[in-house]
Amino acid sequence: MSKAFDYLLEEVRALHLEHPAVRDFCAMPDDLTPQAITPTHQPAADLMAMDTRLYSQPHAGLRDAFLAAGVGAQWRESYDRNVIGGAFMDRFGVYCLIGSGGPWASAQMACYMVYMPAKLWYTWHHHPAEEMYVIIAGEAEFSRKGHAPETLRPGNTVFHASNQPHATETHDHPVMAYVMWRNNLGIRPTLTPPEMM
Repeated sequence: MSKAFDYLLEEVRALHLEHPAVRDFCAMPDDLTPQAITPTHQPAADLMAMDTRLYSQPHAGLRDAFLAAGVGAQWRESYDRNVIGGAFMDRFGVYCLIGSGGPWASAQMACYMVYMPAKLWYTWHHHPAEEMYVIIAGEAEFSRKGHAPETLRPGNTVFHASNQPHATETHDHPVMAYVMWRNNLGIRPTLTPPEMM
């Protein structure tokens, strides 16, 4: 296990203790089990490493920890490129900290780092897991079925209920988010068909 991941885990643990919405969504797991990962690389990893517009107050430490750990992370492709398109997958970045493909496993929750550069549309999608986004750096517009779109900035959160369609769009700024899942952890997101909207 790299020191970068150990430091990142401590930053995440502090977020769970200090941020009321995070604390209410789920406690930091007490069943963490180290697991081996194979570092992989995605084009979005380079975009994130070079992005100078990831402004962050009050989470600069967590932002920097995500950036440092990204070098040795197992970056993942959440969707089939033939379905969502290679142009999106080359700009959308995600790696796991706790869960499948992450350096730790837990039966209680999964968590990820998500990065989107400026001017990117993450189309409507859903999943059985309940989800919370915490904006760590930058900003983005979040849409949820049944709610008006809202622009979120560092420290803001958004909750997605089980199978609730949601989408994200960045405008003039990139976004980095800490994303937590609880319940139904093993089922990946899927694109939402028009008839579900």
